[in-house]
Parts: sequence; structure tokens; C-alpha cells
Amino acid sequence: MNLDTTLRETTDVCERAPDYVRAIAPYQPGKPISELAREMGLPEERIVKLASNENPRGASPKALAAMRVAIDQTGRYPDGNGFALKDALSKRTGLGPECIVIGNGSNDVLEMAARAFLAPGCSAIYSEHAFAVYPLATQATGAIGIVVPARDFGHDLNAMAHAVRSDTRVVFVANPNNPTGTWLPPKAIRAFLERIPSDVLVVLDEAYNEYLSPEDRGDAVRLLDQFPNLVVSRTFSKAYGLAGLRVGYGMTHPQVADL
Repeated sequence: MNLDTTLRETTDVCERAPDYVRAIAPYQPGKPISELAREMGLPEERIVKLASNENPRGASPKALAAMRVAIDQTGRYPDGNGFALKDALSKRTGLGPECIVIGNGSNDVLEMAARAFLAPGCSAIYSEHAFAVYPLATQATGAIGIVVPARDFGHDLNAMAHAVRSDTRVVFVANPNNPTGTWLPPKAIRAFLERIPSDVLVVLDEAYNEYLSPEDRGDAVRLLDQFPNLVVSRTFSKAYGLAGLRVGYGMTHPQVADL
């Protein structure tokens, strides 16, 4: 028998994928209402979905109007650089467009940070009871995930700072935390950043930032000048009710954004 034919018959192409990729258990998002209705034989209007933290008010009428205009352009490829959105975010935040990264939801920003800075032999740190995407994004790169025990169901920043090793490249912090809803005051975030080595990337996930009262919210964007190893990620999915559009963004030092 031809050797090439034998190899094709006995080798499973999936075994060529890295072990750390094959071991991933896919993230299970909240089940769509339509799917649950089919499974349970229920009318969709009787189902109240709370699992995905979707905004019950939905999108703004202005956003819906903009979508109706944009739908006529779907036969064309969009601007991959997201100029218009970056320009609007730049005006709102005071950052230059070169500091802004657009993502397919803020999940994409988290995963891009992992892909840019993690690899086999590196480690990432995240808290127990934090967002499920942090360990998934870490594992997908072959890096080691260091889970720091939670404190009152939230981040123990002191323990997380102590957990940093010589091979640590990324630390994920969710504020407010998903799914437990705990919150870290701005002073605690700044003090934590001051303790983290400058060659370790800190990803501050602020997907729920807009739900905080203004006096509690702080302004993590202003920390970027002092901490070039900081990434602040946000999304239009939650407070802005645009979950179905998958629009997120990250704000960081231009060189980090470029990576």
C-alpha cells in the first residue's frame, strides 16, 4: 500500500491541533429565547431571559434609525479600521484614534489581548468567579491560567498582585465583576496598577461601567497616561442595548493598540 495513502487513513487531522486547544470546553452563552421556546413548547412572549444581562430596554431609537440607513450598505465591505467609530470615541474620551481598538464585542478585545501577549510558557492571572472568557482566552494560547481565590465573591487585588510571576504576561480584572456584581473603587484600581510590573499587561474589563453611579465610576481612561501597560475594554452590548451588533472597544497605549 502507498505510504501516503496509509498515513491519510490512520492519522486524524484533529490530533494535529494543540492539546490545549482540544481541551477547551466552549463558552456556553445564554440560550436564545426562540430555542428555549422550541424545547419547552412555550410561547416566546411568556419567556423572560435574564441569563445574558441583556438590556431589557433595547436599543435607542436613534441607533435603530442609523441601522436602517446602514443596511443599504451591506453589499460593501465595511471600513476595517473603524474610522467613524474611532473618531466618535476619540471625541468622547479625549484619546487619539491610535489609542482605540475596535472589537467584535468586548470579548474580542479580551481575546486579542491574550493572543498578542500570551503563548505557551507564559501565565495569565484572573480571579475566581470572574468572567468565563478569561480562562478560555488564556487556554486558547497555551498559556497557564492562575486563578486567585475570590474575596467576598470579588477580586482580591492584594492576592492577585502577589500571584504575579516572572512568566506572567496578562492580568484580567473585571470592574464591576461579571457575574457576581462586585465593584472595586478607583483608588483600589490605581493602587493595584502601581504594584504590577510595567511589563505585565493589565486588562481592565469595564463592560458594566455605565451601570455605576457617576461618583463610583471613576475614569480609568485617565490612567492610561501613567500606565502604558493598561487596556480598558468596554462594550455597546450592555447599557447601550446593542448586544446583537457585537460592538466593543479597547483603549490603551498606541503601541499596545498597534499589536
